[in-house]
Amino acid sequence: MQVHAAVRWYEWFKALVFALIALNALIFLIYGTKPEAIDTLAWLTLLVLFELETAHPRLLQGGQILRMVHLARLAAGAAICVAALGYVNDKAWLDAVNLGLWIGVVILLEFEVRYPQAVVRSRTSLGATAVLLYSGLAVMVGAWAWHGEWFDAYDALLWLIAFLAIEMDVLRMPTTATSAPRSKRSNR
Repeated sequence: MQVHAAVRWYEWFKALVFALIALNALIFLIYGTKPEAIDTLAWLTLLVLFELETAHPRLLQGGQILRMVHLARLAAGAAICVAALGYVNDKAWLDAVNLGLWIGVVILLEFEVRYPQAVVRSRTSLGATAVLLYSGLAVMVGAWAWHGEWFDAYDALLWLIAFLAIEMDVLRMPTTATSAPRSKRSNR
């Protein structure tokens, strides 16, 4: 009974964080720069796709749906590249560094989702990489706060929480169709 309540609380917490991120995306669309608008929409798309893939994998079992997800992921990746060029062009170095760290996180998550057996074999090095990337993102939250960019710091913290939730979902995913959840088979 307590496990069910904890799972329900976790799902509500995730929904709240995702809703706040969607609100922030709207704010960036209205008041942000063009690269910020592109960046936030692309990352919001990736967040939704990762949520579907890690927390609700049964929804993606149809071939047509999976193709649409891959196409959306490709479009979001292209938009992120456009945003990165915009940040560099605008000399928005905090945004550019932050984007680079997030690209690293997504590459790591993609690997974890696509190759769970390899993840089990490389748990230590992948765990260290995850700690390094997420630590760098936490430093970015502090950097924005230090520069007095409170909304950016708040937004970065929300994204960090959201992707840590995705990591938690990845840890609960089975390593094969018939095996136990990875969190029970690994040390991470």
